[in-house]
Amino acid sequence: MAPDRDSLRTAWHDERVRLSRQIDELQRRFDDIVAAAELTSTDDEHDPEGATIAYERAQVWSLLQQAHADRHAVDDALAGLELGELPECHTCHGPIATERLLALPGVRTCIDCARRPVP
Repeated sequence: MAPDRDSLRTAWHDERVRLSRQIDELQRRFDDIVAAAELTSTDDEHDPEGATIAYERAQVWSLLQQAHADRHAVDDALAGLELGELPECHTCHGPIATERLLALPGVRTCIDCARRPVP
């Protein structure tokens, strides 16, 4: 199926908006965790709540970094689309199905390469 550039552009723009909202929410959560940690004991090793706060902070930070990476991938895909380019598989350099690009904006592998086990 030939790529429908307008559908891709719309889907990727919508995904970028969703990711931006997710980034804002995760940043607020991270800031709240940091602020809450300042009000508690800083002795994580001996404070039973300290380990939980540290874990939650690390988890939200990880999600925030992934959301930034995902948005960057969508930005790259949108920029390429404006130049008339469509993403190609980073593994086999073949085309990526439009349905896959619509379902997973920013995806970098075709379905066949994604199915292959990692060596």
